[in-house]
Amino acid sequence: MAGKAKVLFLLPYPLHKAPSQRFRVEAYFDILKANGIEYSVDTFLSDKAWNVLYKKGSSIAKAIAVLQGFGRRLKLVLTEGSRYDYVFVHREASPIGPPIFEYLIARVLNKKILYDFDDAIWIPNTTAENKIVGWVKAFWKVKHICKWSYKVAGGNNFLCAFARQYADTVVLLPTCVDVVNKHNRLKEQETEHIVIGWTGSHSTMFYLDEIVPVLKKIIVECNVALVIISNKPPNFVLPNMTYLPWSEESEIADLSRLHIGLMPLANDAWSEGKCGFKLIQYMALGIPVVASPAGVNKDIVEKGISGFLCTSQEEWYEALKRLILDAGLRSYMGTKGREKIISDYSIQANAGSFLGLFS
Repeated sequence: MAGKAKVLFLLPYPLHKAPSQRFRVEAYFDILKANGIEYSVDTFLSDKAWNVLYKKGSSIAKAIAVLQGFGRRLKLVLTEGSRYDYVFVHREASPIGPPIFEYLIARVLNKKILYDFDDAIWIPNTTAENKIVGWVKAFWKVKHICKWSYKVAGGNNFLCAFARQYADTVVLLPTCVDVVNKHNRLKEQETEHIVIGWTGSHSTMFYLDEIVPVLKKIIVECNVALVIISNKPPNFVLPNMTYLPWSEESEIADLSRLHIGLMPLANDAWSEGKCGFKLIQYMALGIPVVASPAGVNKDIVEKGISGFLCTSQEEWYEALKRLILDAGLRSYMGTKGREKIISDYSIQANAGSFLGLFS
């Protein structure tokens, strides 16, 4: 490994905001320093731009934010790009338009691109809040960035298989958590009141719609609580439901309130690209999970060992009820789940793979 390597990280979001960036990139910064790798970070969106990005309306403010980010990034690449040995691109160097920056870096500056993504971002997937951006996003550019990259890191086998069609070197790098310094608690399951819960961005909250009837039934029958942790409140109301605004500072404490973690998904190509981060967070804290058997969920969850995989509302109901009524089962599954994360989905277990990108 190049001990004196200099790396420029081109990241889409402000630091400490987006889960994919925080846990796939930012979490390794201290490890880079410890291994003598110098780096600089440039974020496309400012904190101000991030705050308006998902607001309804605000089209002019969004357009200005993107144009400002584009201008700053262009200046940086043209004036500073030649100073670095590697340019690490997470997801894309620009949220809209063709891969101009990646082309400049690889073909004009002849720098090595390390390309990382954790979603099937070549598949169009827009929401009501960002549908205008969807009109100008160049989803086709992902294959070209893979082709120009020195190495590509994919968050699961589905993503890696796509990248291998275009890139010479593809590395499987799961989304990970720090089980020593952050996700370092084991949930105490022997408590009187039981809490089931879900965490995630508002853009993925629609996956809960399928199991809302199950949640309503189980909450009433078993007198349990439901906690939703997100950047926006849900558009449904259920008995005994609490909404907690997501905060990096309170993230671990909020997750630790849960006795059972939820991750429903659809059975489609976009879900195949998901990296199961909700499950990884729950299980790292000793929280047993109930999830859909979609994509990487089947690899993370050992069915009947660390949680349950459910395909119907009846299965969701039975799995939740079984866990709610059996504290011993929750403790067993929670312990087994944490062991799985430590061995396969922790920063500590995957640090070598991340550092290996810079060689």
